[in-house]
Order: sequence, then C-alpha cells, then structure tokens
Amino acid sequence: MAENHTEDLLKKILDTLDGLSYIKSADIPNIDLYMDQVTTFMDSRLRDGVRNPGEDKILTKTMINNYAKNDLLPPPVKKKYSKEHVLLLIFIYYYKGIMSISDIQTLLQPITEKYFQKNDQLSLEDIYEEVFGMEKDQIEWLKKDVVAKYRESEKTFLQVPEEEREFLQKFAFICLLSYDVYEKKRMIEHMVDELRTELAGEK
Repeated sequence: MAENHTEDLLKKILDTLDGLSYIKSADIPNIDLYMDQVTTFMDSRLRDGVRNPGEDKILTKTMINNYAKNDLLPPPVKKKYSKEHVLLLIFIYYYKGIMSISDIQTLLQPITEKYFQKNDQLSLEDIYEEVFGMEKDQIEWLKKDVVAKYRESEKTFLQVPEEEREFLQKFAFICLLSYDVYEKKRMIEHMVDELRTELAGEK
C-alpha cells in the first residue's frame, strides 16, 4: 500500500477503536421506562457506533416485541421496562451481529432465570459491570492485534505492480481480520452448543 494511505487507514481504524465505549450501568435511568423511552435511550447511547448513523436502526418497538416473543426478554410490568431490561437489551444488541436468536436465547436464559430482578448477592447489574469492565484492556489488546495484522498484510503482493498492490494488500488485511472473526464465531457457536446440551441435561 502507498505509505501515506497505509498510515492514514491504520490511524482511522485505531481512532475508531479508541472511540469505542460501552453504556455504563450508572448511565441507565433507575426508573422504569416506557418502550419509546427505551428506544430513545439506546439510540442516544449507541448511535455513534453504527455503520450508517443516519440510517441504521439501533432498536425499534418491533425488535423489542420480537425479543420478548423469543423469550430473550422478560415481559414489561405495566408496559414499563426496568433497568435490568435495558441491560439485557444491550447484551442482545452486541450479540445479534454474531449469534442467532436461538444462540442468544441459550446464552441469556440462565442469566435471566438466576439474576433478573433477584435479590441475591450477585445481580444482573453486577454481571454486566464485570464483563463490560474488561473493555479497556480488550481494546488495547485489539489495537495491537490489528496493527500486527496490518503489518503482515503489508508484506504481501510485493511482486505486483504498485498500482495493483494497494488494493491487494488491503484485501489481504480484510481477509486476515475476517478469518479471525470467522474462527472466533465458530468457537462461540461450539461453546453455545455445549451450553445448550448441559442445560438440557439439567432439566
């Protein structure tokens, strides 16, 4: 890749990763919300992270209703959703890009059954903060991994004419990232399948 294009693209990617942030549980209202208020809150917090900010839907009434129908989300109380409902919707939002509805259901069902609106020592909010609290370290690791993959892609197609090399090296970089995502998706599917089997055996 042409050197200036290379560094510009890499900088944009790393800047995007630096800009990633999760919704802290403290930022979620402690009062129960109507559906319109839930969709407005989610949109205000996650809009900057979507591919097409002016077009992509973060969360709609139809989505929420479908999640409830598929047992991903406990029903609201008097048409109002609690803070824990919102926490579950955030999990679903991040999962739905890489997991099927069935897999999300398998993963979240034990969490919902054991910790949704329970008064035990460990709450759903505690679980949320624990897992999302790892974000900072993971982003730093991801940035290093992205840079390493980018540098590997720069070593490819050195024999082709320069006018073709930039595209082919970018293609190689995308392939490296895609393979990584593909393999991690396979691992997730395998773990969810095992979890589904374990849960079936407990019934």
